[in-house]
Amino acid sequence: MDYDIKDVKLAGKGKLRIEWASKQMPVLNLIKRRFEKEKPLRNVRLAACLHVTSETANLLDALKAGGASVVVCASNPLSTQDDVAASLVKDYKIPVFAIKGEDSKTYYKHVHAALDTQPNITMDDGGDLVSTIHAERKELLKNIIAGTEETTTGVIRFRSMEAKGVLKYPIIAVNDAKTKHFFDNRYGTGQSTIDGILRATNVLLAGKNFVISGYGWCGRGLAMRAHGMGANIIITEVDPLKALEAVMDGYRVMPMGEAAKVGDIFVTVSGDTSVIRKEHFKLMKDGAILANSGHFDVEISIPDLEKLSKRKRRIRDFVDEYTMKDGRRLYLLGEGRLINLAAAEGHPASVMDMSFANQALCAEYIKSEGETLKPKVYSVPEEIDKEVARLKLESMNVKIDRLTKEQEKYLTSWEMGT
Repeated sequence: MDYDIKDVKLAGKGKLRIEWASKQMPVLNLIKRRFEKEKPLRNVRLAACLHVTSETANLLDALKAGGASVVVCASNPLSTQDDVAASLVKDYKIPVFAIKGEDSKTYYKHVHAALDTQPNITMDDGGDLVSTIHAERKELLKNIIAGTEETTTGVIRFRSMEAKGVLKYPIIAVNDAKTKHFFDNRYGTGQSTIDGILRATNVLLAGKNFVISGYGWCGRGLAMRAHGMGANIIITEVDPLKALEAVMDGYRVMPMGEAAKVGDIFVTVSGDTSVIRKEHFKLMKDGAILANSGHFDVEISIPDLEKLSKRKRRIRDFVDEYTMKDGRRLYLLGEGRLINLAAAEGHPASVMDMSFANQALCAEYIKSEGETLKPKVYSVPEEIDKEVARLKLESMNVKIDRLTKEQEKYLTSWEMGT
């Protein structure tokens, strides 16, 4: 088995982390047990470009239990948990191409190594597998049935490809499943981003001006959690509807040019590039902290930060101090990459349980229905979304009502009126 990881001797600790996460992932475990019996993914080659974490390990184990031949590479150079990667190789016999802190050249070498397995299904977190296939590995297209995408960023990329007529195979937008973005993006990102910031800095949030760029589901969750810890929330937005929602939720809304003057902590979750840039750095107070929780490291313009500074030093793990030419110091966390995975452990396993349950069931759906799909971006089938919600409630011992026949008739008729 070919693989490229930091050290296989780390497997012992990784195995324990995988087992711990598994205890918090009851829905995925239910799916895994069914997969073991039915083998719905038999003869499928599946390449995944995901954050190599203990939660991801449980997804890969479930896919393998379903009969798939699975390989994984990292979707972010700083998110890999090296001990988990080692355990996947040693204990689960799953090829892994991921090393925490790998440079860009190694990162893409690993992407190509995963693609060398000639997958039938791709599973992306940010779109790098699909983009690489379309740009450099077109010969693989003839073997591919369809793929899935985990992130807002990736879905945006693929919808753009679809609109331009260049998307060559179907993609299921797992990110858009209600059991994914309502919970993963809101509760997962909200908690894990703050976890990463606090682990990196150990600052007190209470009383701080906490600036959030982007008020999508991730921004909403982050604002909710930071506000609960006593921070003063400031939202920057370009979408008037989201900005209005933030105002109605009780937060201050202003342009980044104004927020830059008063902010103590800045977090980008917009999915766009150069959200914080040269003109904003010039306005920031001494000691301002900068973090990103969007998928790519482009939301905070690091080239601008480098040009404006006269000195840079690593002052803490995952904290780089940039001294400006006027003496002010700005602190960039996690090299501008996903702070919740760079400095912490990412989303709690119980949240990823729903996201990865969607991934597993969508892989099964692709195997059975993929040949009928066209090269476009599809939503997760509603029956899968509802099944994940049902299984999650069942695992929590929560029961809900069912419609009576009279209620069903009322909701499906027009004659009854008022």
